[in-house]
Amino acid sequence: MEKESARNQTLDQLRERGKQVVRLQGQCIRMMQIVTLTGLSYPTVRAAIDLFEAGGWSAIRLAQRGRPRGDGRVLSRVQEDTIQRTITDKRPEQLKMDFHLWSRAAVGQLIDQEFGIEVQTRSVGKYLTRWGFTPQKPIERAYEQSPAAVQAWLEGEYPAIEKQARSEGAEIHWGDEIALINTDVRGRSFAPAGKTPVAMAVGGTRQKLTMIATVTNHGKTRWMIIDEAFDAEKLIEFLQALIKAKTLAKKSS
Repeated sequence: MEKESARNQTLDQLRERGKQVVRLQGQCIRMMQIVTLTGLSYPTVRAAIDLFEAGGWSAIRLAQRGRPRGDGRVLSRVQEDTIQRTITDKRPEQLKMDFHLWSRAAVGQLIDQEFGIEVQTRSVGKYLTRWGFTPQKPIERAYEQSPAAVQAWLEGEYPAIEKQARSEGAEIHWGDEIALINTDVRGRSFAPAGKTPVAMAVGGTRQKLTMIATVTNHGKTRWMIIDEAFDAEKLIEFLQALIKAKTLAKKSS
């Protein structure tokens, strides 16, 4: 009879086969005969008998095979939680690390920095997958942006500005600086699935054109292209041009 591998048996099947082996052995049937009758390998039969002799029927109840969940992990549960919170709440640059976004290498360096544990890049990837972190392209947000402060300004100070502009026949321009850069400043950063990370704009020596533009509440747009560094002098030059344009418009009307 072809021998059956214990690897192909479920736990319940192995328990029943173990009991069968013990019953046959109790009938004074020799070891090799049990092997022939059951179709099990000699090591499997021997192990079942040894377990029974050492602990009785309760010993035949085999434990779940394989390593226990979490066994063999380098990081403890507390350490894993700490790393997850750090990745979610901070950027590498805030931790004085030589990375702009969270990558497997950056997370590996963080683990080493926090706990003095070296984790291979492949293992870091497995941790990130287990935590539900995925590589995402971050949205970009200015350091100075504060939604609460913006809302407070709109509700507190802007109404007075609007009233003054209306009384003076002036225009309110909403402006911003836009840069056309020859490289993408953003890569991908690991973050919890569904929670897009935020990348802060950083400086760098790139080829770029700058455009300062404004739009009024009525949709009128004005802009100026700058093929050099944008500074206070360029801003003043643009504002003076806006004033001249408004003055000419008043004279022609």
